[in-house]
Amino acid sequence: MTPHAGPDVRAGAVHPWTVRVYWEDTDAGGIVYYANYLKFFERARTEWLRTLGLQQQALRQTSGGMFVVGEAQVRYLQPARLDDLLRIETRITALGRATVTLEQKAHRQDPDGLTLLCEGRVRIGWVQGPSLRPARLPEAVVRALGTAADMEQESR
Repeated sequence: MTPHAGPDVRAGAVHPWTVRVYWEDTDAGGIVYYANYLKFFERARTEWLRTLGLQQQALRQTSGGMFVVGEAQVRYLQPARLDDLLRIETRITALGRATVTLEQKAHRQDPDGLTLLCEGRVRIGWVQGPSLRPARLPEAVVRALGTAADMEQESR
């Protein structure tokens, strides 16, 4: 799966990321295997964090902590198929002391617009490296994500 970076989106806006559906993403019928939407969402979240100046490997090296998924809810509406171009959207919906909740959507890019295929809500938590114990988000992360949350509220 080769990702195609979306445009640079400032904090708070919906962050788009596009990906092509390859054979490896599908079942024998050429339909995207349901669990692969979670992979698409994970990659889109990583790219969203990158646009906020947060690179996960660098965060782990400097703070000793990392994000882990604590909860995921997914609703499947229509199938994606081999060769479809998908637009994965990510936006922050809640920011806590140790958790971030995100809304994510997968759309197929059709000639006449976008078709919603799948939507989900993912809660990620901050944990300390080897112990995996929950911890407060580092201040730099809070600043970047707080700006994202504030700007999202303003855009509504």
